[in-house]
Amino acid sequence: MSCSGKKINITVWNENVHDKEERVKAIYPEGIHGAVKSALDEDNTFKVTIATLDMPEHGLSDEVLNNTDVLFWWGHVAHGKVDDALVERIWQRILGGMGFVGLHSAHYSKIFKRITGTGCRLKWRESGDTERIWVVEQGHPIADGLPEYFELAQEETYGEKFDIPAPDDLIFLSWFTGGEVCRSGFTYNRGKGKIFYFRPGHETYPIYLDENVRKVLRNAAHWAAPVNGPSPTYGKFESVNH
Repeated sequence: MSCSGKKINITVWNENVHDKEERVKAIYPEGIHGAVKSALDEDNTFKVTIATLDMPEHGLSDEVLNNTDVLFWWGHVAHGKVDDALVERIWQRILGGMGFVGLHSAHYSKIFKRITGTGCRLKWRESGDTERIWVVEQGHPIADGLPEYFELAQEETYGEKFDIPAPDDLIFLSWFTGGEVCRSGFTYNRGKGKIFYFRPGHETYPIYLDENVRKVLRNAAHWAAPVNGPSPTYGKFESVNH
């Protein structure tokens, strides 16, 4: 619950392309966005809505964005179709305090590259390796209620080097049975906004049905939600001791 006692407004955005494939529909009949929403719906302090690429304005009109406390983002094959003007509006909302949670291939989205200022490239392999996700910052709120590590039986492999700036907090580190490791859960602060990236989520595996993953999503939404802190002062100003 937000500081004011009002519900946290969450928008789950998905490009909704893979979701129309039969092999993905078999895992996520309501789409990947539907699975993420269902995880968040388990917390009654959230009010969750859906937006997709094929909606007018990609589902993210000014009205929707201005009423979003935390934006979740899943994209993969349609990064280039996201309107540049929308990316700028999202960026300005983040600077103003909106939280942002990037999921899986969202690391290569326009908005995540804007957040990091880097190319966000990494190694990858679709081989169905087991992923072991270690909690390396046990005291972080996003790790609340998790075991020391948990495993996903099959996942797409990501590997270092991950071309990102050093995170503010590194919470999760993944190891794969093929031998690779990857920074898989980390945070940034940009302006008044809090950003969390979470690596798991390949579309052909039931990742968003895993209870530990779903807990991470809920914890991240609480962590990334705006707080009623003071607004910063920029530019010329008078002494406070006058």
